[in-house]
Amino acid sequence: MKLTVVGANGFVGQQLVRRLVGDGHQVRAVVRASLTDGPAGVQVVTGDVGDPASMAPALDGADAAYYLVHSMAASAAFREMDRELATKFGVACSAAGVGRIVYLGALGEDPASEHLASRQEVGESLAAAGTPLVELRAAVVLGAGSVSFEMLRYLTERLPFMVCPRWVATRIQPIGADQLLDALVAALDVPPGTHEVGGAEVTTYRAMIEAYARARGLRRRLIVDIPLLTPRLSSYWVDLVTPVDRKVSHALIESLTTEVVVRTPPWPSLVPAGGGVDAAISQALKHQEHDIERTLFDRAEGLADGVYVHRVEAAVADASAVAANLFTVGGSVGWYGVAWGWQLRRLAGRLVGERWKPGRPSDGLVVGSVVDWWTIARLDHDALILRSREWFPGEAWLGYELRADRLVQVGAFRPKGIPGLLYWKLLEPAHRVVFRRMARTRANFTTDHTSRKLAPTSTGLGH
Repeated sequence: MKLTVVGANGFVGQQLVRRLVGDGHQVRAVVRASLTDGPAGVQVVTGDVGDPASMAPALDGADAAYYLVHSMAASAAFREMDRELATKFGVACSAAGVGRIVYLGALGEDPASEHLASRQEVGESLAAAGTPLVELRAAVVLGAGSVSFEMLRYLTERLPFMVCPRWVATRIQPIGADQLLDALVAALDVPPGTHEVGGAEVTTYRAMIEAYARARGLRRRLIVDIPLLTPRLSSYWVDLVTPVDRKVSHALIESLTTEVVVRTPPWPSLVPAGGGVDAAISQALKHQEHDIERTLFDRAEGLADGVYVHRVEAAVADASAVAANLFTVGGSVGWYGVAWGWQLRRLAGRLVGERWKPGRPSDGLVVGSVVDWWTIARLDHDALILRSREWFPGEAWLGYELRADRLVQVGAFRPKGIPGLLYWKLLEPAHRVVFRRMARTRANFTTDHTSRKLAPTSTGLGH
């Protein structure tokens, strides 16, 4: 089918575009600037939902258009803005003869919150111009990058003890990111109308915090209810603990006082497969690991979706020698550069039960090989990605990629609980110094260096 996705740079939009392209559809991704993470084969169209003329090329000949736009982060008056944008988009779809609009809205019966009410008003505005509308109403989406999931992540990771308001007991029916994508694809073939979708389990925010802690291997979180703590007061508390956009988090917290559960059985093809909340959270964390490895070299410096990133670029003197040297990783602390720093890290790790030993297989390296305290996640002629093994404070990735005459070195770290956060914060200044020296060590490798043989390896601390 010929499909248009509006809001293709958002959390759901990026995943949906990849899914639709993978299913063989012809996909146009509508963005204001450039597509952040688009697969090969997608047609990127620059457009503004508020300007119907700019949408005409993106909607021309489309069998269906996905509408994944909201304005919570753009304006305090997002409710009025969202109605206006949806009305204009509905008119543009009608003029272009689009077969149907698929819109992701929100569950909630007669919601009092601005956010939920706005989501439902958008559905009415989209349908006003006459194009058949499939409105999927969902609650919290459990996927790394979803604002709701990131709030859950930071609160659980950073607070072993919590004082919580009444909304932690509100009933919700979250849906896993994969389950939501299945529903969005199935929406191409269901009758127009409003369809409620949710995961297999009705739960509460309190139970989701406990489920996240289990999935992450954290100790059970102690939660004390304070009924007098209002949504507004609790939103300030969330601001202190999480780096989530305040405009969005405040709107979402206000909506947590409304039950968001499926009340009308969904169309058969929209019934989600898979397990409940525990399975969806575990799957979200696992998907994030794959995404880190897929996008490691394009990740920006800093914190995003619970992952810290350091990146350094260095000029390369002999690209072929540097590329060949990537295949000699393993068996020597000295390979990484700043050997004394890694020796100290190994010794410190012993205090918390880590047992790092340098080593590499004697029969050569492939993806999945264990080298030193890493597993090889990627190894080809110009790139190497290592993923940590049994690091107590969280998961780490170290990658090298040759780009022309530059070597890109990227480290990523996903902390686990407060120990992981303290580990990163306390060592970040040292990391920055060591990281630059490591990059120079790799980039300055030339064929004049005496490289060690691949087979006989040593596990001694001083090697």
